[in-house]
Amino acid sequence: MFDRHYAVWPVSVPHDLELPQTSLYSNLTVSALRYPDHPAIIYYGSTLTYRELDQQAQALAGYLQQAGVKAGDRVLLYMQNSPQFVIGFYAILRANAVVIPVNPMNRKAELEYLLEDTESEVALCGLELLDNIAPLVGQRGLREVITSAYSEYVREPTSIDLPDAVKLPPSIPALPGVTDWQQALAANHAPGPLTAGPDDLCVIPYSSGTTGNPKGCVHTHHSVMATTVYCSVWGNAQHNSVQLVSVPMFHVTGMQVCMNSSIFIGGTQVVMTRWDRKVAAQLIENHGITSWRNISTMVVDLLSDPDIDQYNITSLKAIGGGGAAMPLAVAEKLRLKTGLEYAEGYGLSETISATHMNPYHAPKPQCLGIPIIGVDSRVINLDTLEEVGPDVTGEIVVQGEQLFQGYWKRPEATEEAFVELQGKRFFRTGDLGYYDEEGYFFLVDRVKRMINAAGFKVWPAEVESLLYGHPAVQEVCVISAPDTRRGETTKAVIVLAAGQQATEEEIINWCQANMSAYKCPKQVTFTDALPKSPTGKILWRTLQEQEWADS
Repeated sequence: MFDRHYAVWPVSVPHDLELPQTSLYSNLTVSALRYPDHPAIIYYGSTLTYRELDQQAQALAGYLQQAGVKAGDRVLLYMQNSPQFVIGFYAILRANAVVIPVNPMNRKAELEYLLEDTESEVALCGLELLDNIAPLVGQRGLREVITSAYSEYVREPTSIDLPDAVKLPPSIPALPGVTDWQQALAANHAPGPLTAGPDDLCVIPYSSGTTGNPKGCVHTHHSVMATTVYCSVWGNAQHNSVQLVSVPMFHVTGMQVCMNSSIFIGGTQVVMTRWDRKVAAQLIENHGITSWRNISTMVVDLLSDPDIDQYNITSLKAIGGGGAAMPLAVAEKLRLKTGLEYAEGYGLSETISATHMNPYHAPKPQCLGIPIIGVDSRVINLDTLEEVGPDVTGEIVVQGEQLFQGYWKRPEATEEAFVELQGKRFFRTGDLGYYDEEGYFFLVDRVKRMINAAGFKVWPAEVESLLYGHPAVQEVCVISAPDTRRGETTKAVIVLAAGQQATEEEIINWCQANMSAYKCPKQVTFTDALPKSPTGKILWRTLQEQEWADS
């Protein structure tokens, strides 16, 4: 067992923790019994209590069962962040079925693939997305779509600037196989017994690989319960926690560290359907947000707002995230404004969120953190698959209760994803990294992303981290570009900070003065914005593929 990090372990956190032997839905049952009138969700100023959340989840579960959903069936959850997402997630579990969270950016071909791969017959859908999935009713086995407008849950007048999807009026078109969400609830069907237990399937998030179609990561109620509980205990989350949910709930960070952990402790989640830095600042001030788990690019954006000092965000007691390293300059700006250190973490769809987190009392910058409760993590040599020691770069591997069961209907891919060390089965993350003498893990890059420039190995994430030190750089993505002499070389695509100017020559000269020559970008281009995923991650692969296609 990897234990060198125990010297910096949070005093109040146990090394191991027995998990509840129940379905994940039981967490909602318990919180609704304990805190029936406490706000479970605040949605642009409107509140849904735990009693209401539990009642609506049960009513929808009853409808799903009468619509033919059986134990173990998969149900698509195709929505943006909203009260309906939370209700739908727990309704599917209460029906003893399995949640298939769908990226709201998915369109017809991607939906067809998911329907065929999961054999889902029923879907829950946001009204703004209905045009993408309604034509598929009667195809690929899809029988019924239950749809709702997010505006149905904005019950109180609000001065907040609502996103377009939330302004959409609740006018459900009469289409074959399409059911109005409110009518489904009004039917008030009582669900049958809750039979799902810890070893039954709970949720299958899809993970995009470096090639081919996305793969479903199969998780049981036990593995999902693991990060739900561990992340809550790690951060000493309490019932009076008020959490801003700005990362997408279809993604494991929003699903686990935000939605499910909040319900486990009976806390309040303040939900944003779309990211908007001014709205985020308003919500922090209006509702006394105490914790915010995010993608670092959101903090960059929030603190770049010239009006940020007009808002009181001092209620924040904890802030952190993952997905991309937090630039040191931004972390310092955050510390000066709030007194808080940004605590980064690390996890994957295969581990249903965090396996590593920085201890809040001793975080290290641009660091994945240390293995959390019950996690054994090592670094192995890419060629020999043997374990390596401190400060040696290799592939990060992890073992713990939050590990997935494997890839849905892909036994060969599952087999390739694991390696055995000292009689234990470890998941190969595909991430290059190392750990230091204190047991803190650091990401170097994805195994597939290394740039090999005339034999010199360049890790783009490292170059990006250094480039953030340039005062004119707001965001940057480093990719490879074809080079007749070196095979490939390093290219930086940069978004300039507001009011700043720079030329390609100036950036390259700065790099030559601040990093090893072989790491320096040989090409620099400027852009107004970098492509990003719904979770806020910079889509480096999109830029990479475009660069080589153009060449």
